[in-house]
Amino acid sequence: MNIYNETLTFSTKGEIEFIDLTERIQKIVSEHGVRDGLAHVFAPHSTGIIILTEPEPGLLEDIKAFLERLAPKNGRYIHPSNAYSHLRSVLMPPDKTIPIINGHLALGTWQSLVFVETDVCSRRRTLIIQIIGA
Repeated sequence: MNIYNETLTFSTKGEIEFIDLTERIQKIVSEHGVRDGLAHVFAPHSTGIIILTEPEPGLLEDIKAFLERLAPKNGRYIHPSNAYSHLRSVLMPPDKTIPIINGHLALGTWQSLVFVETDVCSRRRTLIIQIIGA
């Protein structure tokens, strides 16, 4: 069994933005030649989320509306500027672990690995990807 650590960096445009990471993570798995194992993807940010979802535009709009209902921009918060961004990130985890089977991420038919930017402005983001397997 081998363990590979990679980082992936990208820029976001601001809240709420969805970035499909599926192909980039699959490329990392393929580059290391891992046939069977696990891919763990972690966003070390307090205002970034990793989700598994269908990246269909209507559904992504529904997710935006869902986050706005749960943590509205115009809510009353103690944190001075972007409390709702942090609260939205509290709702969903900053990481996902996906099985690798026969060299491919074992995602469901409609699943994609998506980063969700919840902060109020553009950011430079880094993901930590750990591939474990043979």
